[in-house]
Parts: sequence; structure tokens; C-alpha cells
Amino acid sequence: MSKPYISNKEAFQKAKHYCAYQERCHTEVKEKLYTFGLSTHEVDLAISQLIEENYLNEERFAILYAGGHFRTKNWGRVKIRYELKKKQVSDYCIKKALVEIEEADYSITLRKLAVSKLNTLKQANNHYARRRQLQEYLRSKGFESDLINNLLAELLN
Repeated sequence: MSKPYISNKEAFQKAKHYCAYQERCHTEVKEKLYTFGLSTHEVDLAISQLIEENYLNEERFAILYAGGHFRTKNWGRVKIRYELKKKQVSDYCIKKALVEIEEADYSITLRKLAVSKLNTLKQANNHYARRRQLQEYLRSKGFESDLINNLLAELLN
């Protein structure tokens, strides 16, 4: 079954709508444009035009992605960096996005997650088992090991 032909103009309009609906990274938009059957050259032209018209801005995407995932999913910087890397966002934009996360909010979120998880681990008798489980949980959320260890030293001693 072949795809119906979509003109470059139609594909560009669809891409504009796709970008206007929600912030997107370059990789997501490229994949979308390829689904319309455009060639590599046509996709590159469309991407350039979307950037020129400010529908596509990788820095803006990274900042919004990092802030949103920190606030809604309580992800740490490590996980945010990893996910942005998977989306092929540039190192410059990733650094810029991570700087936007307030240090005070970051510490409060880490503490809140640790205390909340610690309350669910109270039934575990072994102090070291609780500590290890809490460390693993906070690492899985993407927080840095040194911050986790400092917090655990404060909470569990």
C-alpha cells in the first residue's frame, strides 16, 4: 500500500501545525516530515524554513522539556540530560536548559521525594537495605549521586 502524494507545500503546512501545537525537537520534526514522503533535501529545506519562521527552536524546546519534566515527573538533571541526548538535542541547549532549573527547587524536590519514599520503606528492618533502596529510587529519578549521598547522610543518621 503506497502513501498518498503530499506536496512540499502541504507537508510544510502540516509541519508548521505540528510545531505550533507543541514544542518539538529537530529530530521529531524530521521524522514527521519523512513520513510525508519527502526527500532528505526537502526535509532539510523545510527544517530551515521552520527555524527561520521560529516554529522550531531547539533551545526553547530543551528549556521547556527540562522544566516540564522536572516539575511534573520530578526528574533529576541526569535523566533529563539523558532523554534530551536521546532526542539529539545539542550539548549547548541541554546545558542552557539545565541551568534554568532553580537550585532551591531542585533540592526541595529531591528532599520531598526522599522523605516520601523513606516513609514507604519503614517496614524494612535493615538500615542498609532501606538506604540502598532509597538510593536506587533517587538515582532512577535522575538525581546526582553526590546530592543523594549528602541527603541520605542527613536523613538516615
